[in-house]
Amino acid sequence: MRVHAFASSAVLALALLSGACAAGPMSAPATFQEEGGPQVTVTRDGDHLNIDYRFGRDVPVWAFQDSALEQDSRQPWRPRQWTVETPGVVMERRGHYDIIRSEDGGPVPRKVRFRVRPQAVDLEAEYPTLLFSNGAVALPTRQLDVFALPSAQAAEQVPDDLNRIRLDGGPSRVTWRDENGAVLFNGRRRDELTTTDERSYVLLGEATVTPGDGLSTVMDPNLPPWIGEEIRGFAPRVGHYYRDRLGAPGSGGDTPIVMVAWNGPTESMTSMGGSVLPGLIVMSFEGRGVTSPQPEIVERSRWFIGHEGAHFWLGQTVRYAFADEAWITEGGADLMAVRALKALDANYDDRAELQSEVDDCVNLARQPVAQAGARGEHRAYYACGAVFALAAEGARRQRTGGDWFDFLRPLLRQPDGVLSREEWLTALTRTSRDPSLRGDVERLLDQGAPDPSAVIARLFQRTGVAFRMIDGRVVLS
Repeated sequence: MRVHAFASSAVLALALLSGACAAGPMSAPATFQEEGGPQVTVTRDGDHLNIDYRFGRDVPVWAFQDSALEQDSRQPWRPRQWTVETPGVVMERRGHYDIIRSEDGGPVPRKVRFRVRPQAVDLEAEYPTLLFSNGAVALPTRQLDVFALPSAQAAEQVPDDLNRIRLDGGPSRVTWRDENGAVLFNGRRRDELTTTDERSYVLLGEATVTPGDGLSTVMDPNLPPWIGEEIRGFAPRVGHYYRDRLGAPGSGGDTPIVMVAWNGPTESMTSMGGSVLPGLIVMSFEGRGVTSPQPEIVERSRWFIGHEGAHFWLGQTVRYAFADEAWITEGGADLMAVRALKALDANYDDRAELQSEVDDCVNLARQPVAQAGARGEHRAYYACGAVFALAAEGARRQRTGGDWFDFLRPLLRQPDGVLSREEWLTALTRTSRDPSLRGDVERLLDQGAPDPSAVIARLFQRTGVAFRMIDGRVVLS
């Protein structure tokens, strides 16, 4: 049985906190130069979409900013779903990006049409398309942004982390239409909608908005009922625990919306995924394993809620600066979830969860952890980030008492909303008064180690994390 939780910037508990505010993306958006983006029209026509681009200038190549890989296959998702209908235009993969260019090497035509059959696939650290069992589809508004390049070869030189560069272009101006009715955005139906730089989802197709206590929901009509009950029941407890330990995550705002899709009872699969955008939490479930609340599935769904809920503080109140610093938020959110679930359920096996983090970090830190995303090993950000958080928690406990939340609380007060690697490591040194801890963390981040167990053991030994070495393995005790 495959159990999967989508690894993106995500939060759930905020939806169930009265007066919770909208949350932003976990990493900074790319910076655009003066030239604007194209005009785009998205029209739903039955089970297809027509996507029409109208460019305002002649450009040799347009590259799609959202060019994530599918999580399982590590193949680009767009060429599998989008068909170019404009003669003489080619879509292909260059470097980290899907691009379009003219076959003859000249400028891309000012008008380009795509015929799209949307699919629900898990993406690496990007917002996915949601498909509902009744045929409705929800798309991220910024999925259509493009930037200009002088050649196809130039695309191969663009790094995967766009936060580090300025782009030639701007957010696309997108008009959304449905041939069979209105579109849904921010909980309201509209005959036609135009978005530019909003970060949210637009739902095309039939859906019912149900107001509730502290949130409104848009749930797939065939979603197993227990999932909705779990979201409404357990998530507020997690959210209130985080609020008690870390304070309110932000100022009040409009009632958030939870949008939940159901991809069907696929055999031999249990899949839970989700992400967050301003005022909106989107989730998707799939598999025979989630059709009924079996104990293992309930535990994993609560873990999912705990981790994603943590991101409203660590990921939304503060975010990382660059993609290779995702360990700050992902590993930190993992330890937040472990501590919260144990506080809410004395029977929860927190040691087993943390042992998995240690074991996975050992397996993945033989190469530089900071470069794990480029290798498709995003799990390293979670596992090793949790190991680093355990060491920080131990240092805090040794010096002044307290736990991970006590170490984390002052780091959430960043004036610019960014918690950088430097700030995190400085806090570790300040708390522990041991500069060598920083050196070992940086070694795993930047170089990896032939024997990560030895490095982790040194970290734990100096910070008071209880463990034993058994046949070279770090075993928590």
